[in-house]
Amino acid sequence: MFEIFQYDFMQRAFLAGILIATLASISGTFIVLKRYSMMSETLAHSALVGVAVGLVAGYNPLWMAVVVAVLSAWIIEYLRSAFSLYSDAILSIILSGSLAMAIIIVSLGGAFNNSLFSYLFGSILSVSSEDITTILIFGTISLVLLLLFSKELYFIAYDEEVAKVSGVKVKFLNFLLVSIVAIIIALSIRVVGSLLIGALMVIPTISALQYRVGFLKTVLLSWFIALVSVIAGMLLSYSFSLPSGATIVLCVIFIFALSLIVNKK
Repeated sequence: MFEIFQYDFMQRAFLAGILIATLASISGTFIVLKRYSMMSETLAHSALVGVAVGLVAGYNPLWMAVVVAVLSAWIIEYLRSAFSLYSDAILSIILSGSLAMAIIIVSLGGAFNNSLFSYLFGSILSVSSEDITTILIFGTISLVLLLLFSKELYFIAYDEEVAKVSGVKVKFLNFLLVSIVAIIIALSIRVVGSLLIGALMVIPTISALQYRVGFLKTVLLSWFIALVSVIAGMLLSYSFSLPSGATIVLCVIFIFALSLIVNKK
């Protein structure tokens, strides 16, 4: 089993997987508590627009994915707060529009190739040292901000109106949260894929919530579940020549099913 670590690309893959598991699970806790689970899927499809632009125009797809995902997150939050629209309706509109736009861009630019599919379904084995550095820098900043405002974000997730009356800067923190989530998702699509990142961000938290152990322990348990899923998924992917992103998602779904069974008993 340990012979896989003799390869540089496997070392980078495991490091990237651990970083993404940490970032996705912790940020996913606040998203799930806000009943905003579909946000991850919507921003993943928005990031795909950035990837398409990058591939067609010759820019770095990862950087373009970050820019477009953050802009989409701001638009979603603005529409939600300014027009009092239902959150699920806004997410559905942005998701559909982003996917349509990405398809049109890659069709016009002739960018339907292996590079695009690696962002759709994930290609963790092709992660470069530059990707690791980018994930580490922006991931650290995002994680620090989440931990710094964790109490306020939890308060907002619990009751936004009470938090607003209590003097919490709800609007600023909501924009901050969706921006952080957008950055994490954009960084993650190279590892897990835009079609699968939502599972890694949401399902570990839902699994952890089944144990009803309080907020802090839920965050830690969610992180542990995501970490185990990534490591197990990559080992199974290497052993049986399976797609890494899909294998990771199946692992996290298996742990979720196990959590349901254990807590029902």
